[in-house]
Amino acid sequence: MLHIHNGDSTADTAKQSDLPGEHFAFREALIEGPTPAGLDANEWRRVRAQHLSDAYAALEQTEQELREQERKLATFAEHDEAVLWFEHDLFCQINLLYLLDWFSQQEHGQTKLSLVCIDQFPGVADFRGLGQLNREQLASLFPGRKEVTPAEMNLASSAWQAYCSPNPTAIADFIETDTAPLPFLRAALFAHLQRFPSIKNGLGAIENTALELIQNGAKGFPDLFSRFGAALPIYGLGDAQFWLALRRMTLAKQPLVTMAELRGDDQADASTRGSFANASFEITELGHSVLRGEADFVTLNGLDMWLGGVQLDGVKSLWRWDERSGRIVSK
Repeated sequence: MLHIHNGDSTADTAKQSDLPGEHFAFREALIEGPTPAGLDANEWRRVRAQHLSDAYAALEQTEQELREQERKLATFAEHDEAVLWFEHDLFCQINLLYLLDWFSQQEHGQTKLSLVCIDQFPGVADFRGLGQLNREQLASLFPGRKEVTPAEMNLASSAWQAYCSPNPTAIADFIETDTAPLPFLRAALFAHLQRFPSIKNGLGAIENTALELIQNGAKGFPDLFSRFGAALPIYGLGDAQFWLALRRMTLAKQPLVTMAELRGDDQADASTRGSFANASFEITELGHSVLRGEADFVTLNGLDMWLGGVQLDGVKSLWRWDERSGRIVSK
C-alpha cells in the first residue's frame, strides 16, 4: 500500500502510526507559479523547477527532487492500493486535482485508488489540516477512506484543465457546473479567482488581507502569518507561500510594505531565500492609499506573475476580480 500525503508533516506523523504501507509526501505548491496547459512531461518539469528554485531552492536540486517524486508516484502500480490524503483548502485541492488528473492517464492494473479528504475532525475546533492531527487521530481516518470513482476522476481532470487554462473564465464557467463529486472544489476555486487583482486597487484577496492586518497592528511575521491563517483559512498557505505575497508588495518599485528587524545575515537573504521568521513589517503611505482604493498597485508597479495557467501582464493584458459582481473581468 502506498500513502500519498499532502506534505511532510502529515507523512511524518503517519509513519509513526500503525497504518500499513509506505508513506510518501507530495512536495509541490501548484497554488503558486505557472501551470500552463499543453506541456509535455519534460517541459512541465522544467517550468515547475524554475519557479520552485526561484522561490525556494537551487534549480539543480529542485529538478532532481521533481524527478524523484515522479519516479515514486510511478511505483503506485506495484501496490494493491494507493491512498491520497488531502484537505479542503485551495493549496490541497489544486495538488489533488493534479494527482487525480495524473492518475486518470495511468494504467491502474489491480491497484485501487482511494481518497481521504476532510474539512473537519471531531474535537478539533479550528481544523486547518491533517498536520494538526496526532498519529492516532490520523490513523482513525483510514477505515473511512473512499475509493475514487470515475465521476471524481473526470471532474478533477476537467477542473485541472480549467485551472491550467490561459483564460480564467474557464474556472468561472467550471464552478457553475455540478462539482458535487468533489465537495470542497467549488469554494476553493472561487477563492482562487479572488486572488486576481481587484478592480478596486490591483491587489488580490491574499495581499489585501495581509496589508489590512499589517495596518491593524500585525507587525512580526509569525503573528502576521497566524492572523492571516485565521482570516483566510480557505487558502491553506504555508509560510513560504505567504512570504511570496508579502515579497511582491515589499520589493515593488513603489512598495506598499517595508521590512526590517532581520537579524544577522538574514537581511541579505530574506528577499530571495525566505529567511523571514524575524521579519517585521510596516505599511507605507502608499499602502494606506491602496487599501482606501485611492491608488492601484498594478498601475503603479506593473505586474508579471502567474495564477495557474494565467500569466498576468499589467502592460499587455490583465484579468481583474470584481468584488461587486463576484466575477472575473478583463481590463
